[in-house]
Order: sequence, then structure tokens, then C-alpha cells
Amino acid sequence: MKTILNVIWLVLCGFWMFLGYIAAGVLLCITIIGIPFGLAAFRIGLYALWPFGHMVVDRRDAGAPSCVGNVLWLVLAGWWLALGHITTGIVLCVTIIGIPLGVANFKLIPVSLLPLGKEIVPTDQPYPYPSH
Repeated sequence: MKTILNVIWLVLCGFWMFLGYIAAGVLLCITIIGIPFGLAAFRIGLYALWPFGHMVVDRRDAGAPSCVGNVLWLVLAGWWLALGHITTGIVLCVTIIGIPLGVANFKLIPVSLLPLGKEIVPTDQPYPYPSH
């Protein structure tokens, strides 16, 4: 079932969201200071490309730099990436078949707004952190 949902997701919105994250990552990697943010964009972009079968968990070892970085991310890229998820989520929820995909888009909003201090892990492997 995960594969079927991922293929439908890829065709309807995953590829376009992936391109948005890649564009944000490339722009952020132009400066040395932006490289960690660009890497976060690439990481989330891969998750946005094939999300079913993965989940986002908080990293317990993330400290104050992640908090400061998230504020910068929110200003630089997070708000418009989240807007993309909101828009595509609403459009997908118009059809019955698209509702699970729209819900998945809404679940990507928190990580698109505040990605630092988060980790993307497969759902079928045990992981020591609580899921959110």
C-alpha cells in the first residue's frame, strides 16, 4: 500500500514539492552560512518525494543552535514551502482519492516550517525516539 500511495503522491504533487525543496536548497547553499539550511532542504525534499513509509521524529541531542536555525529557516524558506504544502493539500482533499495525500501534505507542514532538530526515519525500523 505504501508503494501505491507513494507512486500516486509522486505523480500528483511529490515531484513538484521535491523541486521546490531542491530550488530552496540550491539558493541556500550559495553562501557558506546557508549550507546547513540547504542540506536540510535537500533532506526534506527527499522525504517530500517519497513520504509514505517514513516519519519525522525529534532529535533529543538538538540544542539551542537548532532553535536559532529554525527561526532563520522560517524567515528564509519555511513559510513558502509550508504554503506549498497547504495549497496542494487543499487541492488534493477536493477528491475522495486525494484525501490521504492531502493529509500527508498537511503532515509535512511542521517539518517544512521547522526542520532543524528533526530526523526522518523509516516507519518499519525500531527507533529510540518517540514519534510525533
